[in-house]
Amino acid sequence: MVTPDLLFFFDGKPVSLALYLAFEERVLALWPDAAVKVQKSQISFYNRHLFACASLLPVRRADDRPKEWLTVTFGLGRRVDSPRIGAAVEPYPNRWTHHVLVASESELDEELMGWIRETYEFAASKRPGK
Repeated sequence: MVTPDLLFFFDGKPVSLALYLAFEERVLALWPDAAVKVQKSQISFYNRHLFACASLLPVRRADDRPKEWLTVTFGLGRRVDSPRIGAAVEPYPNRWTHHVLVASESELDEELMGWIRETYEFAASKRPGK
């Protein structure tokens, strides 16, 4: 759903907004009870815990980046090795944060949504307060 917050977040980036809306639609089709929070630097998706984010974070050098994109971020208890992962960091032991740059709706595919499904389950399995 397009809100004033979303329009502000994606100001001047209609392709990125369209990519986000397609991503949000896929996420909410799988988990209609997921909470979505638009923040200053990212849009966060929650079950009991944060399980995915969308942002405009550049995870590639400028000369390798498309004109507009969406960065999808997710966290798992393992590192995902894929050429699609623009960056993966381990901010805490056994907690890996992955960033995937999405430049077209076709990249919101089964592989990416499989990682999102895994991260949804990973976040849901965390103890309350963690």
